Amino acid sequence: MPVTQSRRSRWSALICAVVFVPACGGPAPLTVEMPLHLEEHLHAATIVGSEAPSDIPEPVEWRFDEPQPGWRPVEPTPAGWEAVRPVRVDDALRLPLAAANRVYGPRLAGNIYVTLPDWTLEDWGSVEIRARTEDRVDHIGINFNHDESNLRSVFPLTGGDRTPVITDGSVQTYRLSLDYPFTGRWEGAWTDLGIWFYSRADEDAVALDILSVRVIPREAEFAEEGVGVREMRGSAHAGFEPIRRTLYMHAPGKIAYPVRVSEDARLDVALGVLRDDAPATFAITVTPQDGAVDTLFEETHSDRDHWGQQSVDLSHLSGETVTLALEADSEQPGTVALWASPTVSGPRATEKPNVIFYVIDGAGAEYMSMYGYNRRTTPNLERLATEGAVFEWAYSNSSWTRPSTASFMTSLQHSVLGGERAGFNVVPDDVPTMAQHLHRAGYQTAVLTANPNAGRMSGLEREVDFFCEDWADFFYVGGLGGRRESSRHLHDAFWGWREAYPGEPYWVHFQTVDVHEDFPAVAPFSGLFVGPQQLTTWEDWRSRLRETDRGWWFWSDGWEATGISRVAFWSVMQGLYDETMAYNDHQIGRLVERLKAEGEWDNTLLVVAADHSIDAAMGDMAIAIQDSLPPRWSQPMLRPSITRIPLMFVWPGHIEGGQRFDEPVVSMVDVLPTLLDLLNLPMPEVTMGRSLAPTLLGTGELERRPVILDEFVFDVEAGVLRGYIEVIDGRWGASLEINPEPPEEDEDEEDALWRRPVPLLLYDLWNDPYCLHSVHKERPGLVEKYTAFLEAQWEAHQALAQRFTPGEQVELTAEQLETLRALGYIQ
Repeated sequence: MPVTQSRRSRWSALICAVVFVPACGGPAPLTVEMPLHLEEHLHAATIVGSEAPSDIPEPVEWRFDEPQPGWRPVEPTPAGWEAVRPVRVDDALRLPLAAANRVYGPRLAGNIYVTLPDWTLEDWGSVEIRARTEDRVDHIGINFNHDESNLRSVFPLTGGDRTPVITDGSVQTYRLSLDYPFTGRWEGAWTDLGIWFYSRADEDAVALDILSVRVIPREAEFAEEGVGVREMRGSAHAGFEPIRRTLYMHAPGKIAYPVRVSEDARLDVALGVLRDDAPATFAITVTPQDGAVDTLFEETHSDRDHWGQQSVDLSHLSGETVTLALEADSEQPGTVALWASPTVSGPRATEKPNVIFYVIDGAGAEYMSMYGYNRRTTPNLERLATEGAVFEWAYSNSSWTRPSTASFMTSLQHSVLGGERAGFNVVPDDVPTMAQHLHRAGYQTAVLTANPNAGRMSGLEREVDFFCEDWADFFYVGGLGGRRESSRHLHDAFWGWREAYPGEPYWVHFQTVDVHEDFPAVAPFSGLFVGPQQLTTWEDWRSRLRETDRGWWFWSDGWEATGISRVAFWSVMQGLYDETMAYNDHQIGRLVERLKAEGEWDNTLLVVAADHSIDAAMGDMAIAIQDSLPPRWSQPMLRPSITRIPLMFVWPGHIEGGQRFDEPVVSMVDVLPTLLDLLNLPMPEVTMGRSLAPTLLGTGELERRPVILDEFVFDVEAGVLRGYIEVIDGRWGASLEINPEPPEEDEDEEDALWRRPVPLLLYDLWNDPYCLHSVHKERPGLVEKYTAFLEAQWEAHQALAQRFTPGEQVELTAEQLETLRALGYIQ
C-alpha cells in the first residue's frame, strides 16, 4: 500500500536518524546466512519513539488482610451441594472445603465471586491471585459472568484460565490470563469475576487461603519498556493460535536494523494488536545507502483474536546493505503493536541441517518391531533404521514426562535442576535449553507437543519461535480423534509453520501422545491387533473395574471382586497400545515422505526417541501380565518397561545407515551434547550427558559408562530432596533411596507395603530383566559397592545443583570441582 501523507510527515524528521551509515561508526550490518531473528538483535537496532504511555490505568486490587464484603460464595443449586463458607484469618480469606462441598464423586470444590462495575473485558489483561495452602488442592482458576446455560453447575459462571496449585504452604502468586482460549464470549459488560478451586484427592477437608486478588489492565503488562520481547499466545484472546516469540513496541515507533540482504530474501512476520478498538498501522520500510525510503508493506491490523501472517519480498534488494525498519502508528498514541517472530531468510546458505527431534511420549522400545517385537508396530521406523543408526539400549533419565523432558532438554539430571517442587520442576533461567542453544545459533525453532508437561510447566517455551503445547489447541479445532491422533495434528501444524516461515535451517521438537491410553486407535489401525468382540469384552471389563475403588491397578482387589482376569485384561490392553503405536509410526512415515517430496530430507537430521517407556503412559503392562506380582516396593526406574526407550539418528550422507549399537548403553541426557557436536555448535559449560557423535560418525569409540537415572521431590517442610538415584551398569542395576520419608504414626498396612526394606535395591539384569526380585541379600559386596557409588553421584549432583540455585551465588570448593570434572559433568 502507498504511504499516506500523514505517515510521511510524521516520520520525515526521523529518517536521517535511522539510515545506515557504516562510515560513521554504526553497527556492522546483520547478515542472513542463517535465518535472522530481528527480535534478538535490538542491540544492533536504532529505536525511535515507541514510548510507553504514562496514563495507563492502575491495577485494581482486593487485599484480604481487611474485610472485603463484596466477595461472596457462588451458591450452587443442585441438591446435596453446598457453597464454600469463607472464614477471615489474620491476613487472608480462608476457603475451607469439607464433605458438604463434595461434587462429581470425590472432588471437593468451591467458588467465590465479586460483582464488577460494568467493566469491559478487553480492557484487562490478567488476574493475579496470591494464595497459600498445605493441603492437596489441585487447581485454582478464574471465571466470569453468570452463564444462564450453566446455572445448575457448581461453577455457574463462564469458565476461564486455571493453573495447578503449589501446596507447600508458601505464598504463591498465580497469574491467570484473561485471554484463555476456552473463555466464552458474551455481549456487553464484564459484570462478575469468580475464583474457583478444587481437590481431586480423596480428602475429608482442604482449605485455601486467598491473600489478594489483583486485576491488571492489558496495556500495563507492556508499560515497563517501550520495546521488548516475550513469548505470547498472540493477540488478545488468541484462541487456539500458538505462542510466538514476539517483539512489541508502542505506536508511534520505529525499530531500524542495518541488514545486508541476501539473494531472494524475504521477511516473514505475524502482526497482532491487544484491542479491537485500538488498531495499529504496521509498515515495513527499507532505506538503501542513497537515502531513498521505500515502503514495502503497510497495513492496518485490528483483529485482536488472530495473528495477521505476512511475507514481504526483499529479493529486489539482493546484495545491498539497507536499513530495514519496522514501524507502527495508531490514532491512539501508546497503542501496543506486536511483531511475532520477525524473521529474514533466504535460500539455504549453510551446511547445517534441519533438526527434527521426534519424541513419542510413552514409547516402550520393547513394544516396537524396530527392536524385535513380535507385532509389526513400527514398520516405518524399521525402514528408517536402515538409513540411520539405532542404539539398542537407551534409557530415559526419569520415569515420567515432566522430569524427563526437563533433563533431556538441558542434559542435566532432575536433582541438579532442583527436583519437583509442589508439582513443578521449572528449568532455572540460567540453564539454556536445547531450543535456546539452537535459536542462538540462528535456527528457526518450533515446539509442537500434545503434553503440557513438555512445555511451559517446565519453562521450555524460552526462545521458541512457534510453540503449541496443549493437545486442546489442536483437537478442539482439528475435530475428532483426541489424543490418539495427536501426531496428525502436530504434523499439520508443522507444515503450516513451514509455509509461513520457510527459511532453513530449523529445529522442531515433536512430542506426540498417540500411545497415551486413549483407546482404541483410529481406523484403519483399530482392530489391527484387537478384534471387535475382544474390544467389547475389554470395555465391559473396564467399566466394571472402574466401579471398584482401585480400578485396574495391579494390586487392586477389584480383580477378585469382579472375577476378571488381570492377565487377560492387560493382554488386550497391550494390543490396544500396539495399535496406537502403529498409527503414530504410520504418521511418521507420512512425515518423512513429505520431507522427501519437499526436498528437505537430504538436509535433515532426524532423532526419534521417547521421554519414558509404557508405565507412565498407560501402566506397567509388562508387570501386569505376570502370573505373580513383585513386592510393591520393587518399582525401580531402571525397569525397562519404565525407562527403556527408542533412540535413533538418521542423517542422509553423514550417518551410515543400518548401524545398531549394543554398546554403549546410553540415556536421553546424551541427546543435547550429541546434537551440538554433530552441528559443530558450542557445548554448554555444564553437561551430564556425553556426545555420541564419534560412534554415529565412525570416528571413534566411546568408553563404557554407567547410566544414571534420578527423580526427586523437594520436601519444603524438611528442606530436603526425597527420591531415588539409580544406575545401570552392565549386568547390574541398583536403586538407592535418598532421604526416605519417615512413616506416619498412624500409617496403615496398605501404605507400609510401599516401604523399602533396605535403602539400596540390587537387580541382576541378565537373569531378571524386569527387576522382579532384588538380590540385595544375596550380594552384600555389590550392595556396598553401589551404595558408595550412588552416594558419591548424589553428592556430585548436589554440588552441581548449587550452580543453579535461584537467587544465590554459590562457590564450589576445589574438591567439588575436581569431582565434577572427573565425572565429566563440567568442562
